[in-house]
Amino acid sequence: MSVSPLLHEPARLKARLAELPSEPGCYLMRDGEDRVLYIGKAKVLRNRVRSYFQSGSGHGHSPRIRLMVRQVCEIEFIVTDSEAEALALESNLIKQNQPHFNVLLKDDKKYPYLCITWSEAYPRIFITRRRRFRSPLDRFYGPYVDVGLLRRTLGLVKRVFPLRQRPQPLYKDRTCLNFDIGRCPGVCQQKISSEAYHQTLRQVAMVFQGRNDELLDLLNAQMGRYAERLDFESAARVRDQIQGLDTLTADQKMSIGDSSVSRDAIAMASNDRVAAVQLFQMRAGKLVGRLGYMADAAVSGDLGRILQTVIEEHYSQVEGVEIPPELVLQHPLPQQALIADWLSEQRGRRVRLMVPQRQQKADLIELVVRNASYELERAQRSSEQNLLATEDLAQLLDLPNPPRRIEGYDISHIQGSDAVASQVVFIDGLPAKQHYRKYRIQSSTIRSGHSDDFMAMAEIMRRRFRRWASAKAEGADLSALRRTSDSALHTGGMGDWPDVVMIDGGKGQLSAVMEALRELDLHDELVVCSLAKQREEVFLPGAREPLDSEPDQLGVQLLRRLRDEAHRFAVSFHRQQRGERMKRSRLSDIAGLGPRRVRELLAHFRSIDAIQLASVDQIAAAPGMGPALAAAVWDYFHPRDGQPGPTPDAMAPEDGAMADLAP
Repeated sequence: MSVSPLLHEPARLKARLAELPSEPGCYLMRDGEDRVLYIGKAKVLRNRVRSYFQSGSGHGHSPRIRLMVRQVCEIEFIVTDSEAEALALESNLIKQNQPHFNVLLKDDKKYPYLCITWSEAYPRIFITRRRRFRSPLDRFYGPYVDVGLLRRTLGLVKRVFPLRQRPQPLYKDRTCLNFDIGRCPGVCQQKISSEAYHQTLRQVAMVFQGRNDELLDLLNAQMGRYAERLDFESAARVRDQIQGLDTLTADQKMSIGDSSVSRDAIAMASNDRVAAVQLFQMRAGKLVGRLGYMADAAVSGDLGRILQTVIEEHYSQVEGVEIPPELVLQHPLPQQALIADWLSEQRGRRVRLMVPQRQQKADLIELVVRNASYELERAQRSSEQNLLATEDLAQLLDLPNPPRRIEGYDISHIQGSDAVASQVVFIDGLPAKQHYRKYRIQSSTIRSGHSDDFMAMAEIMRRRFRRWASAKAEGADLSALRRTSDSALHTGGMGDWPDVVMIDGGKGQLSAVMEALRELDLHDELVVCSLAKQREEVFLPGAREPLDSEPDQLGVQLLRRLRDEAHRFAVSFHRQQRGERMKRSRLSDIAGLGPRRVRELLAHFRSIDAIQLASVDQIAAAPGMGPALAAAVWDYFHPRDGQPGPTPDAMAPEDGAMADLAP
């Protein structure tokens, strides 16, 4: 038997809040059907939970939390000894219970978003697939289904409106060509005030909110005011913006009947595993945006609940002006009246939710369903392609099951200097970047002028699997450990056993790796192969000839993608290490010159060559420098006979003239 929300029963709410202790711990919010809605932690349970229900405090919460509070019928709590224990407990509880308002949609990161960093004095605007709020003021618009259209739209917006065009200034003390041609307002030199730049970004945001008609009306009125003041140059600039917006809307809009009402249409297509949801934004009868979500159909339950989850996720992230007066739905929602009240509160005016049965609105839903079906088919094809690739790899390597976790390794250096290694991980045929690792080669025999890829690869294998070797040496059953590591609740630190290890290289690298694994007594436990370049041949340990494979078969293509990703990751880390060394070795080797003074010296002279050409007096005039330290810097670049000077590595060219070499 369900109970009423606590907000509807003030006496029961007051009693529940009075029961909460003033100690650290976790709290669980439950609905009328005893399902966990939300799990949180607190340093003081009474104060934290009370803040959800105090009058007036709801305006400080996000729309998602305000919707959650409306449904809370019971509050549970668990007291801990410290806030740190509460943090660990919260993580475990969320993993076990998967609360709706902690999780919401788990697969929506597939699509790109547009981010505007409103928290900054001069906001940046960029496309990203990682929606992580660094500040409550930053906003993400989307997710957008067509990333190509999104890029074209953003490119056109940057031509129509004067926006910062570069993530970093090109020059330190002057503007670049973008300012001269009117593409950028001179953000790097603060030629425009922060308030004025925010105003420009607010107009840009209207484009991605689907409010193009409002923006055009605003710009037309602004152009008229400029003309009345005889400011024809400003009026012409606004006219160009209007023409650019007309071009943008002509490219992306599709007209549909019934132009008197703005509405959003939400529908989906699903199978037994996944649901593809599409949200069409109709404004004045025109399609101005098509957003997409992916949901876990097996976990989410009935179709109406999936649609409700999408609505909660999407409209909790938008401003009230972006919510239309009408939502057209494919299926009725489990809590349709509650969602309608919540949206009306967000918008400030009434919002209708309806499931059409005939005429134009039903045709619109059918159109959305067709688009969702195509998106579902595309997702299925991608999933099936990865499944076929892992099955083909299992057949190629003679494995009993398709490999789930595959690891790839590569080495990168320039003639032994700055030697590094990369570990990349594919899970179910897709990159799992949270499991990537970088290694600096520690062997003293690998140095500038002396490289040994075999030794470097063997070192990485020892470091990667030494925990597993120690566990086996202590008598642990590795097969039991591997089964335990499959559990999401396992926290023993042994959840990283690979089904396949791929080495970038030929028989030489593979032999060195197997010798290292024999030292660890893991050579019979791991499945290891190598992929040689040029002919794309796959080698197994002890085999004189490569496997009978074709370069274009799916399993080999999967290994090639893994190899290329390992190479990219290793080279980027090598370049980073080389750049840091080249900066560090030429100044940080000077006694008494710490990191702060190095930065000040480089900021003053702009380059190391300028420091080398400067006199002692010129160096002493730099911030933070005195006569003694200036003399030490000068002596470093002008060593007398018998005194050490810059090392050969330190004098290496800084422009990366040498090519990156990676086996």
